[in-house]
Amino acid sequence: MAGKKKVKRAGPERFRNTQLADALQTQDMAAVAFALRHGPTVVPLMRPGHRDNPLDVGEVWTYRDPKTGDVALLLFSDAAHKPATLPPGVALQAPDWLRAFLGAHEDEITTVFFDIAGPHPLQAAPADLIAALDA
Repeated sequence: MAGKKKVKRAGPERFRNTQLADALQTQDMAAVAFALRHGPTVVPLMRPGHRDNPLDVGEVWTYRDPKTGDVALLLFSDAAHKPATLPPGVALQAPDWLRAFLGAHEDEITTVFFDIAGPHPLQAAPADLIAALDA
């Protein structure tokens, strides 16, 4: 078929923020804040967004501790760092989306984990991330 190109979809291997991964490696909170303000974050999804509706970002997956009821938001610097035990869907979300999501759910989310399974995990309070995104 001359003239037709096969379109390649972006796979999970393209879902990453190298600057965030570097900041997590050094555990430098100022660098993490900068990376969050200027780059995307990989977010696990329970349900991916509908392809024909760009406003549908899907349903974000959160972890609720069955003993305490505490809710954790898990974020990743790279889709490759997401444990296979989590739902398979991911989204690459912009800083303004992360700020809006944290603001809307700040009273429900008790903690945020970055790259929880490694290689360089980090834990932060939602209020601290909101402050970093607003700086």
